[in-house]
Amino acid sequence: MRVAVLSDIHSNLSALDAVLAVMPSVDEVWQLGDVVGYGPDPDEVVARLRDIGAKGVRGNHDVAALGGLEMESFNVDARRAMEWTRGVIADETRAWLAGLPELQELEGFTLVHGSPRDPVWEYVITTPVARAAIATLPTAFGLNGHTHVPVAYLDDDGHLETMSPGSGSRIMFEGRRALLNPGSVGQPRDGIPAASWLVLDTDERAATWQRTAYDVAAVQERMASLGLPARLVERLAYGL
Repeated sequence: MRVAVLSDIHSNLSALDAVLAVMPSVDEVWQLGDVVGYGPDPDEVVARLRDIGAKGVRGNHDVAALGGLEMESFNVDARRAMEWTRGVIADETRAWLAGLPELQELEGFTLVHGSPRDPVWEYVITTPVARAAIATLPTAFGLNGHTHVPVAYLDDDGHLETMSPGSGSRIMFEGRRALLNPGSVGQPRDGIPAASWLVLDTDERAATWQRTAYDVAAVQERMASLGLPARLVERLAYGL
C-alpha cells in the first residue's frame, strides 16, 4: 500500500493544505505527532486530519495541549504558544488529541513521535541513539518525527548508514532495519522553509521524501495578529 507520512504539523493549516493539494493517490495518511503547538490553526489542523481519516500518534506538544507537564520543559516561546493553544482549542480537538496513542504499529511499521525507547520525548539525532532506537523497535521498520529534520537510518547487520534525503530522494530499505523521519510539515528546521513529508510504499519497502512550498507570509501574518511570539513567526521564513 502507499501511505503519506506527515509529522510536526504544529497548527500550520496552510502548510498541511499545501501538502494535501499535491499529495498523490495514497491508501492512508499517517501522522507522527505534534499536530498542535507553535502555529495559529490548532482546531483547523485537527479537523482536517480527522476528516481525511489520518492515523497516528501523539507528540509532546499534543500532550502539553491537554494539560500535561511537558510544557514545563519548553522554552519561553514554545511555552507562550502552548498557553495560547490551551486557551483556544475546542473540546472536539482535545478529545481527538486525547485519543492518540504514544505508539502504534501499522503494516509492519512502528509509529512514534520521539523514539521507540521514549515515544514522546527522545530526540534521535546521533548515531548511538539511532542505533539504540532501531534495536528496540518492535517491528523491522520505524517512523518518527520530533527533530523536524528529514533523515533515514538504515541498519544492515550492525552497520548503520545515515542518509539526509532531499526532495525527490527515494530510499529502498528491503532487507535492512530502518528508522525514517519525514521531517516537519509546519515547522521545518533544516534550513528549507518548504513543508517536508514522505510517501511510503509498504510493499516495495521504499520511501520518497517530498518538499512542498506554501504561503509562509500568510501564516506569519496570522501568527502576529494573534500575538504569538515574534521569534516563532520569524523562523518560519528560514526553516530553522
